[in-house]
Amino acid sequence: MTKIRAPKRQKKAVPVDTSTLPLGKILSGDCVERLRELPDASVDLVFADPPYNLQLGGDLNRPDGSHVDAVTDDWDQFDSFTIYDNFTRDWLTECRRVLKPDGALWVIGSYHNIYRVGAILQDLGFWILNDVVWRKTNPMPNFRGTRFTNAHETLLWASQGEKAKYHFNYRAMKTLNDELQMRSDWTFPICSGGERLKDEAGHKAHPTQKPEALLYRVLLATTEKGDVVLDPFFGTGTTGAIAKRLGRSWIGCEREAAYRKVARARIDKEMPLDESALTTMQSRKSQPRVAFGAVVEAGLLKPGTQIFDKKRRWKATVRADGSIECGKETGSIHGVGKTIQNAPSCNGWTFWHYEAGGEVKPIDAARGLYLLAAED
Repeated sequence: MTKIRAPKRQKKAVPVDTSTLPLGKILSGDCVERLRELPDASVDLVFADPPYNLQLGGDLNRPDGSHVDAVTDDWDQFDSFTIYDNFTRDWLTECRRVLKPDGALWVIGSYHNIYRVGAILQDLGFWILNDVVWRKTNPMPNFRGTRFTNAHETLLWASQGEKAKYHFNYRAMKTLNDELQMRSDWTFPICSGGERLKDEAGHKAHPTQKPEALLYRVLLATTEKGDVVLDPFFGTGTTGAIAKRLGRSWIGCEREAAYRKVARARIDKEMPLDESALTTMQSRKSQPRVAFGAVVEAGLLKPGTQIFDKKRRWKATVRADGSIECGKETGSIHGVGKTIQNAPSCNGWTFWHYEAGGEVKPIDAARGLYLLAAED
């Protein structure tokens, strides 16, 4: 892990007894009120997916007349920008209070709200480290044909201040991206298929459910095993599910009972990764390019999966950041393959194999599944 060293912004916080925190709990009711119950400087990371205040007017229909299931819920309705800004300032103020001095905050939004959120975030003293663009491979079309298709959302990553420390697992992110520096434009499909949660009637459980791969990258990049992650707008629990998978503790706030029910059932089914798979790399090009880490993020090859060469001379374990471990060798699929063979180079996609349904396949097959999903 690379930890940014800088002069302290404030006095070191008194360590919080985590046994007093509602870890693994979904707190009901208004998030601002529930956040006020948490002690100061008790949380390592906040991930916030607040209401976007979409200001939708009337129903939205496709050209064939069918209805578009857009966000029309009460929780996204605000009578004015002033009311929305006051709400934003209130929850950000509480998040700032409960964050540790070296903690950080992520907030995601669209053009409807992210600029207002960003300005308030800066007014409160947060320091923006990056704005990350999530480019959707399969965005919802602009059915009226009056504007460009909205194909991205923006995430702001901020520390507690200009000179505050924060966590960034630079090496793990580079490994996840096949030994290239991770950029601030991330490409993921929107949540769909088997990952999209449904209610008892078979409808989408939540209109803006975020893909697990997105949260996987955020938590792997900016937290460590055992850290406490707070999500004040918990929804169907993507943050909690990924936190549990990656060995992080979590606290959620969610006012809607239906979302809490779905989230609780989802997280209860989630299994934490094995200790060896949680270990990440530490500090020291006509087919579309896909990093092995993206295949791992998407769950097509899960951390802990055993991969091997075709003749089964070597076996390796897939780790959470897309690195692999083969005996004493750790690194990318290409680098480890090259080292163990004492070869000048290695195409890890074709060298390494895995078993699926009783059939042995090159891991390139998993890359193919990823590309198919991205096209849907």
